[in-house]
Amino acid sequence: MNRHKNREKAVICIYQGLLVERDTEELINDSFTPEEQKEDAYMMRIIHRVFDNRERYTALIRPLLEDWSFERLGYIEQAILLCGCAEADEGETALPVIINEAVEIAKTYGDDSYRLINGVLDKL
Repeated sequence: MNRHKNREKAVICIYQGLLVERDTEELINDSFTPEEQKEDAYMMRIIHRVFDNRERYTALIRPLLEDWSFERLGYIEQAILLCGCAEADEGETALPVIINEAVEIAKTYGDDSYRLINGVLDKL
């Protein structure tokens, strides 16, 4: 499986964790096969990073949301932004790539939220 598909699955995993508080390993095991987990340890680190640093990432995102609160965003938008923050924090992937991937995922799963996703992640 390619990185884009794994990133998409990671966002869905984060989304599920935002909806229902669950153990991170359970979320990962529900979304990724053991082989996928071994093949893409990077995305597994990102998922853990999101849940380990959720409050810090939310605090980084809040001031970038002009006239919005983080809590008013849909869970999918929250998941995409948190994943983008975690990837930027990890420092392994260039920010333009992170933004492009987040925008593509937002276009697939969100309405017109891709513009908001693009604007917020661009300000990180």
